[in-house]
Amino acid sequence: MKHKITVLILFILIISSELLAQQEKKDTFNNDYIAAGVIIGIAVMFFMVIFLGNKEPALIQKEAIHREGFLSRIKKKLSGAVPIENEKDIMLDHNFDGIIELNNSIPPWFNILFYGTIIIGVLYLFNYHVFNLSPLSAQEYSEEIRIATEQRNELIKTGAFINENTVKLLSDDATLAEGKNVFSVNCSSCHGVQGGGLIGPNLTDAYWLHGGSIVSVFKTVKYGVPAKGMISWQTQLNPKQIQAVSNYILSLKGTNPANPKQPEGLIYSDSTAVNIDSAKTK
Repeated sequence: MKHKITVLILFILIISSELLAQQEKKDTFNNDYIAAGVIIGIAVMFFMVIFLGNKEPALIQKEAIHREGFLSRIKKKLSGAVPIENEKDIMLDHNFDGIIELNNSIPPWFNILFYGTIIIGVLYLFNYHVFNLSPLSAQEYSEEIRIATEQRNELIKTGAFINENTVKLLSDDATLAEGKNVFSVNCSSCHGVQGGGLIGPNLTDAYWLHGGSIVSVFKTVKYGVPAKGMISWQTQLNPKQIQAVSNYILSLKGTNPANPKQPEGLIYSDSTAVNIDSAKTK
């Protein structure tokens, strides 16, 4: 072992001296020195594994014997088995066709499990039924149902279940009031305060560029029209707000604001859409 350590030290000294000699030729370190340092580090680890990590075969065998002996002792303790040479001490008088019965005792591992279950049972009794430290299964279930109901109600409030497949056409005052507020804050700069159109199209006539159904308007607000400069609002408005503003936009039809923008798109109805060029304009 000593000669291996000596070889390792000599190797490090040789590499280090060569590196210092090269450094003296230059004033500062460069990438070559950093790379050389990394190589030395790897070499040191390599030699430590090769020279210092290898153990003598005799030592390895000794450790294996020690480990095997320890495991064997644990196994004997848990099984309580009687050595073969001592089986004559526990032989019974019973003899069946040459088979002799041994009076073996119950293995310790079995007793450990048996008494362990009793201890666990007592702890369970005091925990769940005496001191009520932990809830019973029925109580846990009821609590989970309560939490899930609260979470579901919160999702309903924010409209998490509303999308282009479930959006509804609504006309109640609360929905339209919420939609008007959303429109005033986010949409009026492009469509006008009254929806008559500025940069964006007029929302009060019968013409639509992307469809005039509640589903079409909801999708237009949600996903936007990037090609025409309308952003997607799904990251700034929740689905309930998008549904509200979509319904408010549809409620603007026929309101005739001052100085409305010229019609764009197609006349929309539930049954047909007529091209603006062939339809009578307002």
